[in-house]
Amino acid sequence: MSTYVYGITAAAHPAPPEDLAGVGDPPRPVRVLTAGELAAVVSDAPEGLRPKRRDLLAHQNVLGAAGAEGCVLPMRFGSVAPDDESVTSVLTERAEHYKERLRALDGKVEYNVKGSHVEEAVLHRVMSESPEIRAQAEANRQAGGGTYEDKIRLGELVAAAVKAREAEDGDLVVRAIEPHAAAVSAGPESTGWLVNASFLVDRDEAAGFLEAVEQARKDMPHLELRVNGPLPPYSFVEPGPAEPAGSAAGADAGAE
Repeated sequence: MSTYVYGITAAAHPAPPEDLAGVGDPPRPVRVLTAGELAAVVSDAPEGLRPKRRDLLAHQNVLGAAGAEGCVLPMRFGSVAPDDESVTSVLTERAEHYKERLRALDGKVEYNVKGSHVEEAVLHRVMSESPEIRAQAEANRQAGGGTYEDKIRLGELVAAAVKAREAEDGDLVVRAIEPHAAAVSAGPESTGWLVNASFLVDRDEAAGFLEAVEQARKDMPHLELRVNGPLPPYSFVEPGPAEPAGSAAGADAGAE
């Protein structure tokens, strides 16, 4: 039977509660595989696993229970290995990497920050900053709205200015928050978001990080910033002993 991998710990890490239930229906019992100085928190993998709410929560709960006792390298939802031996083999082969990551991520959490423009506010901003857009808008107004070509021209100017502003504002957000994080990982580009970045933050510095996000909101009122966290540091662990079960299952558990 395939092996579902929740996370990687030090071998000395306290074992999870005996009654801890994992993914699947019925839930699979959670167990620990050990290889040298490392261990993997696993269960049997159910067939046809999909990112349903029940299983996403089970994945989070297992990581939460294990993480309460010390550092865990979290695997993304849907990480499945062919069998137990495959898991322990990778732990052995990549032992130095995993031990370094456990040291680096100890006491740290992840916050994901996404940002988008407030439409009316950013339109007002690009109008105020571009003499060319203002001149075209005024010419259209004096011409009773302008010709079809004039309207197209204005629309193209505004769209280009907003696009340029997206890239600039995305960089500004990251630069404003980055000093309060230990590391930054850019997330995949997604329609509707001008910034999608994950920040590795010391637990003890989380309040300061969130204050920096709030200050960025005040400094850039034409943006809407959305914060998700604290999360296990998914974005700062290289792929582990398995590949995601499917593209949909590769999403971060708990991430929005």
